[in-house]
Amino acid sequence: MGWFARAEAWLDEKGKGAWIAAMVLGFILFWPIGLALLFYMIWSKRMFNGSCARRRHRNGDVRIDIRAARRSSGNTAFDAYKEETLRRLEDEQEQFEAFLQRLRDAKDKAEFDQFMDERAREAAKPRDTDEDVKQEA
Repeated sequence: MGWFARAEAWLDEKGKGAWIAAMVLGFILFWPIGLALLFYMIWSKRMFNGSCARRRHRNGDVRIDIRAARRSSGNTAFDAYKEETLRRLEDEQEQFEAFLQRLRDAKDKAEFDQFMDERAREAAKPRDTDEDVKQEA
């Protein structure tokens, strides 16, 4: 991990205030550094989100939300409805992923068939190498 990545991770841990302080210090020390930090904060959307630390742990938060979704609410009717809906959504996701895989496979097969057709056409062309050599001499 380079120094930039370490500095970015450290600033993310401290939050948006640390990014703003670093930007202000950058302007005080040498204005292009502050300007570069400002552009980076806008480009990476650190300027407009609630917390920098939230961005770092996005995948972990998703796993926690799935566990929370499976937790019982205390209402059996709602829990049954929620469980059925989650099962249906998981099935739809699996079906959609299978559909995407079939699309990729079909595209790969079409590209391979096109390649083989072009190769067969090239192989079927008569080779005039003997005539070309005689005409050049």
